[in-house]
Amino acid sequence: MTTTTEKTVTTCLTKLTDLNALATKSGKKKKLAVAVAHDEHCLEAICAVHKMGLVDAILVGNEKKINEIAKKFKLDVSDMKIIHEEVDTNSVKIAVKMVRNKEADILMKGNVPTQTFLRGVLDKEIGLRKGDVLSHFALFEVPTYHKLLGLTDAAMIPAPDFKTKVALTANAVDFMNKLGYARPKVAVLAAVEMVNEAMPATLEAAQLSKMGQRGQIKNCIIDGPLAYDNAVSPASAKHKGIVSEVAGDADLLVVPDIEAGNILYKAFGFSANAKLAAVILGAAAPIVLTSRSDTEESKQASIIMAAAI
Repeated sequence: MTTTTEKTVTTCLTKLTDLNALATKSGKKKKLAVAVAHDEHCLEAICAVHKMGLVDAILVGNEKKINEIAKKFKLDVSDMKIIHEEVDTNSVKIAVKMVRNKEADILMKGNVPTQTFLRGVLDKEIGLRKGDVLSHFALFEVPTYHKLLGLTDAAMIPAPDFKTKVALTANAVDFMNKLGYARPKVAVLAAVEMVNEAMPATLEAAQLSKMGQRGQIKNCIIDGPLAYDNAVSPASAKHKGIVSEVAGDADLLVVPDIEAGNILYKAFGFSANAKLAAVILGAAAPIVLTSRSDTEESKQASIIMAAAI
C-alpha cells in the first residue's frame, strides 16, 4: 500500500512549469551539449532556458550559421561556448564525447537527421550506450487530467518484444523516480482490461503487472491490462468494477507498440491541447530529441525536464 508521503510525492507535479523548481533545486546549472546547433528552433529554446539560468550551453556546429541565426532572431549566444564544426557526423561525435567525458550533463539533437545523431549515441567506442534499450519518454500536461501524465514509448522502438517492454518500462520508472515520484502508478495499456489470449498485448500487460507485484520492476505500482479509459478515468474504472491503485490515477502509460504510442502522443498535442516534454532514456545521460512538429514551448520544457534530474 502506498504511504501518504509517497502519494504526495507521486502527485506533486501537475504542470510542466513544476519542473522549473526541480531544475533549480540543486543550485547548479547543467551543461547542455548541442550537436549541429545551427538550427533556429533549437537555438530559440536553448536561449530561453539559458536566460532562466537553468543551463549553460555548448553549441557544436557551424559557427557562422549559428551567429547568423542568432542575429536574425535576436538571440543572445554571447555567453555560450561555440565549437566550430561543419561536418554533421563530427559535430555529433564531439557533443557525444563531451557528455561521455562528463564535460556536459545533457545531450541535445540540433539540425541533424535522427539516424545520424543516434548512430553517434550508440557508437561502441565513444557512444553513450548504458543498457540494452534506448527508449522515448514523454510527460504531458493534459488540460482534462488532474496531474502530469507520462507516456512510453512513442518514438523509438517500433514493436517491442516482452523483454524490451520490461526495459523501457524500467527506464521510464527510473526517470520518474529521479523526478521525485517515489512509486509512480504505471498503467500498461491494451484495447481491453481483461486478459485475452487472442490479444498478446493483454498477456504481456498481465506479466508486467505481476513482475511489478513481485518486485522485479522496482519503485512503482504496475497494473494491466488497462484500457485507456479506465487508466485515466475513476468513473470508468468504477463503472467496470476495476479495483486498482492505478486505475483512474495513472502517472505513466506503457503502450503496446509505437503506433499506439505515436497516435496517443499526437492526439494529446493536436486534439487535447496538451503541453509536453520529451527525452530519450537508457543512455549514460538524458538526451533531448524533439520532433519537428513539437512546439517551441515543448522544446524548452524538454530541456528543463532533462536538467531537472
